[in-house]
Amino acid sequence: MRRFACTVLLAVTAGCATVPGAVAPYRVVGDAIPEPLAASGEAARGREVIAGRDGNCVLCHFVPGAGKRVMGDLGPSLAEVGSRLNAGQIRLRIVDARRLNPDTIMPSYYRVDGFDRVAEAYRGKPVLTAQEIEDAIAYLRTLR
Repeated sequence: MRRFACTVLLAVTAGCATVPGAVAPYRVVGDAIPEPLAASGEAARGREVIAGRDGNCVLCHFVPGAGKRVMGDLGPSLAEVGSRLNAGQIRLRIVDARRLNPDTIMPSYYRVDGFDRVAEAYRGKPVLTAQEIEDAIAYLRTLR
């Protein structure tokens, strides 16, 4: 069932990719990407990314303050995530959680390689831009 949910979620999020451009290089150190991918994030925009169609985080996670009545429970609750993880740790989990757990059902929102069946319009494009990821991190860091 979890594999099916992952396949459906990847299809939904891949279909929602509306961001042009390539992925900027980044460096993984331990369990984090310590350097921001873009300019400083803005929490208000991040809340929209988390709850909106591009991020779709609420499909799998409970996110306090996201403004959605129905939220998923496939992934861990994001309540107090800002107290548990630093910005770099959150960044890696959004960029490519498979680096930490190859069996995760969490989509890689910034990875563009290694996918077999991607529509031409979305090939080579991340689900979220670097700025959207930084905005999401800014919002998630407020959840303490």
